[in-house]
Amino acid sequence: MIYKEFDPDTLLSDFVKNYWWFDNSTTQQLDFTILPDGCFDLIISFDNYEQEEISLTGLWTKQVEVSIAPNRQLFGIRFKLLAVDYILQQKISSFCDSEQIKDNDFWEFDKTSFKDLEIVTEELNKIMLSILGSQKGIDSRKKSLFNLLYQTNGEHTVEQYSQQVFWTSRQINRYFKDRFGIPLKSYCKILKCFASFRHIKKGQLYPEQNYFDQSHFIKDLKKHTGNNPTELFENKNDRFLQLATMTEK
Repeated sequence: MIYKEFDPDTLLSDFVKNYWWFDNSTTQQLDFTILPDGCFDLIISFDNYEQEEISLTGLWTKQVEVSIAPNRQLFGIRFKLLAVDYILQQKISSFCDSEQIKDNDFWEFDKTSFKDLEIVTEELNKIMLSILGSQKGIDSRKKSLFNLLYQTNGEHTVEQYSQQVFWTSRQINRYFKDRFGIPLKSYCKILKCFASFRHIKKGQLYPEQNYFDQSHFIKDLKKHTGNNPTELFENKNDRFLQLATMTEK
């Protein structure tokens, strides 16, 4: 298999985590477990490099099993949550733990050649920067909130975030449920779990994040991944793609 990631334009760093490409160039079906990472994706799927479908995922709150047939390719944009309001300008709450099929001409992908992925990402940078340029401005509370969430890996309480961004916890939760389908507290747990993967990959099976104790850590981990720390660390057959492709910081 071939897996690659590409960084977005620095001006998009609040909205896009990365672009990615997956190519099953083998003769066998590849099975993976995708773990919640606090992001959502726009995914273009190909059959032998011919575009087939475009889908927009919601937030994943639990693991999802995927099978990729031989000669199948996927290109994705991994979005941060702020992109909901300012890039895609649509809610994703109605398909949490699911996906929505988009028209094949979305952003003119049906006219796009994916032979040179760097050119593709450059064009997508331009499209999204143009969309941002048409906005009246970014809500400072939202920007501050998401910056804090990503910087702290969701380790603070809802009330602490509320006080830091001068936005009431009730308003924040209403916003999260309306846009993403889950309350902020649930999102924080996803971020904490995902942050722990880097430690687990190194064999550090005890919580580095702000967990009450080991049993609390394992309970949350199993809720969002279906597996305990040892199973994630062993990662048999590279089943957990994010752990297999995770690089050192």
